Amino acid sequence: MNILTFDVEEWFHLLENASTRTEKEWNTYPVRIHENMDRIFDILERHGQKATFFVLGWIARRYPEVIRKICDKGYDIGFHTTYHELVHQLTPEAFRRGLAEGLDYFQQATGKKVLFFRAPGFSLTERCSWAFDVLAEMGIAYDSSVFPTGHAHGGYPSFPSHKPTLVKTNHGEIMEFPISSAQVAGKSFVFSGGGYFRLFPYPIIKYYTNKADYVTSYLHPRDLDARQPMIKGLPLKRRFKSYVGLKTAARKVEKWLRDFEFTDIRTAASLIDWSQTPVLDLRN
Repeated sequence: MNILTFDVEEWFHLLENASTRTEKEWNTYPVRIHENMDRIFDILERHGQKATFFVLGWIARRYPEVIRKICDKGYDIGFHTTYHELVHQLTPEAFRRGLAEGLDYFQQATGKKVLFFRAPGFSLTERCSWAFDVLAEMGIAYDSSVFPTGHAHGGYPSFPSHKPTLVKTNHGEIMEFPISSAQVAGKSFVFSGGGYFRLFPYPIIKYYTNKADYVTSYLHPRDLDARQPMIKGLPLKRRFKSYVGLKTAARKVEKWLRDFEFTDIRTAASLIDWSQTPVLDLRN
């Protein structure tokens, strides 16, 4: 089972970087979201491909036409927090307020209820597992926020599975689609999105996709934007991680979609017998 998802952010939405941390800084950068989304739509339409889009509430508020276009084209829309916050840095109250604020932007723009969520940086961790309860309380039915091993911005090593898992909360059940990883020399890495996808030659991506029986991808509009400006002041390592492979990433996605069958989260969930999946029971 291969699932295609996109985290819809602007090109400057880098986590934990001082020069791009707040909305004040964001307002100083040029807008690239429209042309970058059109690039994604063109690729998906050429391949007749479904996908799930996790959109920042900031994008929904500032550019509601973007999420209306996603919706009009028949793709599922999820929420990606309003201001690109790491969930483990928030209190339950702040997380709940942010969800309510952001989900209202989507409701105003599309008239449809949002059922999908993904935390930036896969930052739904063991120490903020309370977030599942808040998500269920707010009507979220599908989540893809868990990285079931260590991760730079989060990680949930005790999560019961690297495959779809049913999370039981005090407010209902959530179908969790963890981010898939590969093991090399005892270390986990993600080949299906972000910097690793841009860095690795396509034959490596193809090899690990063939090897896996479950892949959830996570691509960003900026990953396919070879003409985006360089953000000033980035440390050398961060500059490499953010800009490596931009020129070839779109071609890799096209090859990926030709070589493998992908679907969206809603369709994948309908094909799973949830009575047979692993369970994380968080009920009191």
